[in-house]
Amino acid sequence: MREAAFIKNNKARWQLFEAVLDKKEEINPDKLADLYVEITDDLSYAKTFYPQSNTEIYLNAIASKAHQKIYKTKKESKNRLVTFFKKEFPLEFYQYQKQLLIAFGVFAFFAIVGMYSAATDGDFVRLILGDGYVNMTLENIEKGDPMAVYKEQGEMGMFIGITLNNIRVAMYAFVLGMLFSVGTLYIMMQNGIMLGSFLYFFYDKNLLWESSRTIWIHGTIEISVIIIAGAAGLVLGNGLLFPKTYTRLASFMKSVKAGLKIMVSTIPFFIVAGFLEGFVTRHTEMSDTLALIIIGVSLFSIIYYYGYYPIKIHRLNEIEQNQLNLKK
Repeated sequence: MREAAFIKNNKARWQLFEAVLDKKEEINPDKLADLYVEITDDLSYAKTFYPQSNTEIYLNAIASKAHQKIYKTKKESKNRLVTFFKKEFPLEFYQYQKQLLIAFGVFAFFAIVGMYSAATDGDFVRLILGDGYVNMTLENIEKGDPMAVYKEQGEMGMFIGITLNNIRVAMYAFVLGMLFSVGTLYIMMQNGIMLGSFLYFFYDKNLLWESSRTIWIHGTIEISVIIIAGAAGLVLGNGLLFPKTYTRLASFMKSVKAGLKIMVSTIPFFIVAGFLEGFVTRHTEMSDTLALIIIGVSLFSIIYYYGYYPIKIHRLNEIEQNQLNLKK
C-alpha cells in the first residue's frame, strides 16, 4: 500500500485519537487502551513500509503521548460496571450487529430445517431430542401435563443447573469461533435444528400453543442470548480471517477482547433466563395474559439492548465527536 493511501485510510482514526488525548477531563482507560493498540499497530506498519518517514514520526509522537496518558489515568471508576453496560459495551457492539444478524439468520434457517425434517421423518425427533426425553414427554402428555418436566426438579437446583448449562453452551459458541467461525456456525446449526424439532414435536401433538406459552417464558432470553454468543464467536473468527492492516496475532487478540465483552454482557440475561426457568416456567397454570407479558418484556429487552440501544449510543457519540471537532 502506498503511503498516501495508508494515510487516507487511517487519517480519521488518528485524528479521533488525538482528540481523545487532548481532552482535559479523564477518559475511560479501556477505550484509550483500544485506540493505543490500533495506533501502535499502525506505527509498526509504518516502520516496516515507510521507515524514517513523516508518517512514522507522527505516529511515534502520538503513541508516546498515549503511553504516558494511559499510565497516568489508569484508575478504575467506582461506576465501572455501570459504565460498561450503559455506554462502553453498546458503543462497541454497534459495529458487530452484522455478526449478530448472521448468527440469527443461521439459527433461524436451521430451526426451519429442523421443523421440516421432523415433519418428513418420524424418527428425526427421537434422533435429535433423544428417546428418553421423547418417551418422558409422551407419558406426561398422557397424564394431562405435557410441561411436567419443568416441575420435576427443585426451584433453586434447576435455576443453578440451567444457568450454568446455558453459559456452557454459550461459551462453546464463542470459543469455537477460533475454528475460523465454522465451529460457531455449527453450534448455531445444532441448536437451531434442536429447537425446530422440539416445536414440531408439540405441533404434531396439537400442543404448540400450550408448549410455546410455557417454554418461551424462559426461552425468549435463553435462545436470544445463545445467538448473541454466536455473534461473539463470529467476531472472534473474523479476527483470524480478516486481520486487515493488523498482524494476524494482533487482530486475534483484539477480537478476543471484543468477544469477551459481548460474553460478559450476556451474563445478567442468562441469570434472568435461569431464574425464569427455575421459578416461573413451572407454573403452567398461569394465565395466557401473564405468560405473554413475560415473553413480550423479555423480547423487548433483548431487541432494545442489542438492537436499538447500540444505534442510539453510536449516534449520541457521533454528535459528541462533531461538537468536539467544531470546538477545535
